This record gives sequence, C-alpha cells and structure tokens, in this order.
Amino acid sequence: MAGWLTHNPALFRGGPQVENFRSMSTIYPVRVIRRAPKPSPLPAGEPFQAPERFSYEGRTLDTAQFLAEMETTGLIVIRDGRVVFEDYWLGNDASCQTIGWSVTKSFVSALVGIAIGEGAIGSVENPVTRYAPSLAGSGYDGVRLKDVLQMSSGVRWNEDYSDPNSDVGALGREMVSGGSLDAFAARCVRGCAPGTFNRYNSIDTHVLGMVVRGATGQTLSDYLHDKLWAPLGMEADGFMVVDATGAEMAMGGLNAVLRDYARLGCCYLNGGAWNGAQVVPASWVRASVTPDARHLRPGPRPNAALPMGYGYQWWVPDDSGAFCAIGVYNQFVWVDPATRTVVAKSSAFHRYGSSPAIEDYRVGDHFAFFAAIADAIRADS
Repeated sequence: MAGWLTHNPALFRGGPQVENFRSMSTIYPVRVIRRAPKPSPLPAGEPFQAPERFSYEGRTLDTAQFLAEMETTGLIVIRDGRVVFEDYWLGNDASCQTIGWSVTKSFVSALVGIAIGEGAIGSVENPVTRYAPSLAGSGYDGVRLKDVLQMSSGVRWNEDYSDPNSDVGALGREMVSGGSLDAFAARCVRGCAPGTFNRYNSIDTHVLGMVVRGATGQTLSDYLHDKLWAPLGMEADGFMVVDATGAEMAMGGLNAVLRDYARLGCCYLNGGAWNGAQVVPASWVRASVTPDARHLRPGPRPNAALPMGYGYQWWVPDDSGAFCAIGVYNQFVWVDPATRTVVAKSSAFHRYGSSPAIEDYRVGDHFAFFAAIADAIRADS
C-alpha cells in the first residue's frame, strides 16, 4: 500500500498529512503523466444525496461524522456515467492531485492486461523472470505472473504498517535512503509455494511494474499515459513517484485528481470499454474481479491472511458482485455493477493501520457506507 509509512512520522501523522497527500510532487521525485489531449466528459446527472446514516456491525453511523472522522478529502459518486454527487473537504478541490497509494495497483493490473492483449506479454502463465530477468535467484524466480497478480507469489512478506521492523518498513527505508526498488525485489526470498496462499504484498506489484517495463520497453508512466491516460480522456496531469534510479513506485505512487481515479472504475464497470473503444480487454476485466481459486475467494479461510477476496490487484469484498481498489489511509475506487455505480474517495485517515488489528484499518465501515449508497440508488430507480 505504501513504502514510507513508518519512516516519515512528521509526514504521515495528524493534520499536515492532508496537505502532504496533495503535494507529493514537492516532496519526492516524480514523473509526470500528461493529461489527455481530448479529455472525456463526466456529465452531471440527477443530484443524489448520500444517506444521512448507515449501519455497520449492528451500529448506526452518522455519515457526516464518519466522513469527518476518516479525514475524507474528496468523494464522488457516478451512476451510469453521470456524476450525481461530488464534494471536497479539508482544503481539497476537484483540481487536487492526491496520492492514491495502493489504488495504483489496480491501474498497474490494467496495464498488464493491455500488454497481454497486445502480445508484449505472452500469458499470465509465464514466469515473471522472462520479463524481469534481474529477479532470477530471488523468491520470484520461476513464479507465474498470475500468482503475482493474485498476491499469491509465495514470497515471504509482512505488511504490518504498525511494525517498523516489517518488510513494508524495510521497503520504506529503501525508498527514502535512495535505494533501488528493483534491487529490493531481487533480494526477496521464498516463504511458501506460489499459488497456495493469499498474502497482501506490495512488492508483488512492483514486480508487475518491472514486468511491464521489461515487456514494453517503456517507463511505466509512459505506458500508463499511452494505454490508459489518453484513451480514458483523463482531464488532468497525473504523476508517479519514482525511486533514485527513476523506477516508478508501482505499488502506490500514482497521484491524480479524484475524477480521473473514478474514470478507471467507470471503464471497468463497462467491461473495459470507454466511449465506444475497448481500452482494457473485456476478458481481462472479468478475470481481474473473479477470485478463481479457494485461497482467493471472499470469507475467512486458512490459506489467506485477510477475509476479503482477491483478483488481479482488485479486492472482491463479498459475493455481491462489487469490487474495489483500496489505498492506505482509506483511498477507494468502488464499483457496483448491480446499480451501475462507481464511488471514488480520497482520505488522510492518520490512524489507519495503527495496530495489526483489521478493525483499525476501517475498511469494513467504508464497505458498509458504499453499500448504503448503492441501496439508496437502488431505491431511487
């Protein structure tokens, strides 16, 4: 979800992080992704009022209080391609390029699917070392691209944000000390057999970025621009945080305006199509949001670290058909095909992951909130 979380406490605690999350290009080196030559419209629809209250685990939550507590900076609701709700708080507005953290992962997944569709990558069955040979001899040696996409690489990993000695903490130290994320990935070791255990692992997504770079011969930012930013008509410049070698932080470095995050959700809602063109292969979209093995399906299970289901870098919370991208500190792109609804949310919840307990991430509250929005939209239909 991110790499610097435990190593810049002044950056990631309290009020200042709201400003920092919309100002990352002034703090870290970045590569710019230029806005689309022809931005696509997101027309206004019939105004929708979010429910004043919603229920979660037997409790009734006040929506305004919840959004304030989560340090929400932006919320947009799109129904059938039309904006029915949009608002911003804490100094953000529609022009703010906010960091998406691990929402980035779902964009990277789309790029993998596009590269496969174009033939630059042969198949999800190929080993990642075919396209990222520097990983030979590491825990990724011989691992299928599919297993990396599904966070089932088998690489030993601890992504506990509350633990400064975790692997994600070491990843942060690599980044802020001027190290190489590619080299970091090449030092990772095997923890279990690939394809057997679903364990959330941010370095898996960096490996996907290495694969895309190796297969296409382009930087991740350039490929993102050519294959998603321009075709989806993104209305504003975005940018990717890069390490000291110029490699993009594929696991969480994308910064964009909230409407552009939402456009990816709208594209996936439409099976990868946008304005009459097939941007992401439809088969890839279906596979990305379909947990296809026992260790990936929603619900508590012995062969997964978290109870949510998982696809190709997309979360599948339950069996309702909804799916979402999630970023640390409560960034979301939530897609509900049943009601043709996309919700994008930016936040700066500074207590996110303050302990290993899943309750401290407040993700379940958000799912309940999004479901309440879908219920309200359904009632209006």
